[in-house]
Amino acid sequence: MAVWYHVRDLEAARDFYREKLGFDETYYDEEGRWSRLVHGPMQIGLAEGEPEEEGGVAHVDVPDVKAEADRLRGEGVEVGVVFELHGEMRLLDVFDPDGNRIQLAQELSEG
Repeated sequence: MAVWYHVRDLEAARDFYREKLGFDETYYDEEGRWSRLVHGPMQIGLAEGEPEEEGGVAHVDVPDVKAEADRLRGEGVEVGVVFELHGEMRLLDVFDPDGNRIQLAQELSEG
């Protein structure tokens, strides 16, 4: 799955996704001002431009949503509230420096 985000500062966004969220950059086009990053099966594209309020949302699986929420809050990242769905899944909205929303998810069921 792939999601595109527009960001005002491509270099800052690349750093955020790599350093704060653990994405690996697989392609960078300095001249075209865009980058492709992956985290497990999730691929995102970052392109310079004005962020869109109604864009897509990247879904990233993590082993422990609560621990990620604490870690990211401690690093000054804007995060929402951990939300649990009927003991099946925990979700957390995380916002990049341009306000783009990323959703972290942890599957709780062992079935």
